[in-house]
Amino acid sequence: MPEPLQRSFDWHPPGLLAGVDEAGRGPLAGPVVAAAVILNDARPIAGLMDSKVLSATRREWLYDEICAHALCCSIAQASVEEIDRLNILQATLLAMRRAVLGLRLKPARVLVDGNRLPVLPVPAEALVKGDALVPAISAASILAKVTRDRWCQQLHEQYPGYGFASHKGYGTAEHLSALTQLGACPEHRRSFAPVARVLTGAGASHCLF
Repeated sequence: MPEPLQRSFDWHPPGLLAGVDEAGRGPLAGPVVAAAVILNDARPIAGLMDSKVLSATRREWLYDEICAHALCCSIAQASVEEIDRLNILQATLLAMRRAVLGLRLKPARVLVDGNRLPVLPVPAEALVKGDALVPAISAASILAKVTRDRWCQQLHEQYPGYGFASHKGYGTAEHLSALTQLGACPEHRRSFAPVARVLTGAGASHCLF
């Protein structure tokens, strides 16, 4: 399917605006998570900004505020299997599409953080650094980030040797060292080079789970 063209709105169609963002494109393990949020202009939420510049405590607080006061939100994901089968870009776009389609209310337009758009049945625009510019995208970035961080904490409890609670799946020295010593767990992305190298170098017997 051809990728939708990025477009810029010369005028804003009347109706609801949804902001969309993702978390988890870069890590070596776990799903990529996307969120879509339609804010309520009558119930503004103070302090919305790019999730990456917020503390974990502040993100958790804002997560609850967004869920309580937004008109509607939707959180979706693409699995490790989908990432390995489709590639991370296409899996990310799939998660974004699922998040938008999961909204209880249909938006008149969608603003997506970044420079690529998922296939959507409504007008959409990609906006680089949108998570720092558009409150609805900021809200989506917070929901996606908190959801994935919580998933990493659960994975840490299941596989404590990898340190998922601290590095959140990114390819840190700690994580790469654990991969070398322990092999890949079921949630590692086999299509990502550091994981593939471990599996190829050690063979299937090195995958201990």
